[in-house]
Amino acid sequence: MKWIARRYLKYLGWEIKGKLPSDAKKYVLIAAPHTSNLDFLIGRAAFYQLGMKRIRILIKKEMFWFPLGLILRALGALPVDRSNTVSKVRTIKKYFDRHEHFVVLFTPEGTRKLTYHWKKGFYHIAQQAEVPILLSYMDYAKKEGGIGPLITPSGDFKTDMKTIEEFYKDKSARYPENFNLSPENIGKTHG
Repeated sequence: MKWIARRYLKYLGWEIKGKLPSDAKKYVLIAAPHTSNLDFLIGRAAFYQLGMKRIRILIKKEMFWFPLGLILRALGALPVDRSNTVSKVRTIKKYFDRHEHFVVLFTPEGTRKLTYHWKKGFYHIAQQAEVPILLSYMDYAKKEGGIGPLITPSGDFKTDMKTIEEFYKDKSARYPENFNLSPENIGKTHG
């Protein structure tokens, strides 16, 4: 799969930089910017190229009807109750507790459309599960994607978010007008 992913990305003209942390077996993985469905295809190929075979993604539990539920589970999807944030955090923490290796992917923007703030769930889950947050990115202007720093949540969301925003501030989305980091950046686009 690694070879196929490398060929696919080379064909598209993309370069993947960085490497997965060798000492972290469990972490929350965030991917940004996220403004297009193409992000998934490029991002998944990039993770295969980097050697990441199993990534979990969260999908609302209502999508897990037969036979779609079987396909979603095979692709690494986990059903979650989006109506109850506390329950969702507890459920995902249990997944981390049960597995020796566990990576769950979040797109903190929560939508491909313009949003004025990122959802904080990725941060709360990492904090509760006592796992770090690995930053990953795609930069359409450079046709480059990859792995950034591994951040251990300090408990001070605003300070940690400034570090995260600093990393993403120069990354160009496929649709730059739909990429916004925080309420302080309302009206500003990156790219």
